[in-house]
Amino acid sequence: MTTAIVAGADPDGLGEALEAEGATVVRVVGIASADSLGEAGVDEADLLVLTDMDDATAISVAKEVNPDVRVVTYSRDSLPEFAKGQADLAVDPELLGVDVVAEELV
Repeated sequence: MTTAIVAGADPDGLGEALEAEGATVVRVVGIASADSLGEAGVDEADLLVLTDMDDATAISVAKEVNPDVRVVTYSRDSLPEFAKGQADLAVDPELLGVDVVAEELV
């Protein structure tokens, strides 16, 4: 079973789509920090989904704790340059809907 952490507001409902595909979803409320990611279980997570690019620093934090976590950004905003090399996949909701993305991730 896939465990996904969803950080950010998730206005398009990717978290729900992941759950519909059978993933266990843990949500980070507020800022995705080392503490909140740790509480969410990033050390054991399969996926980290960021929907708010203001939290892009969470990518390096997650990868440091769990180098195997797949990081997916799902946002209309651009991924900051410093984080592009660490994210595994960046998806614009205008290009792919949540159902397609969730199916591919799980």
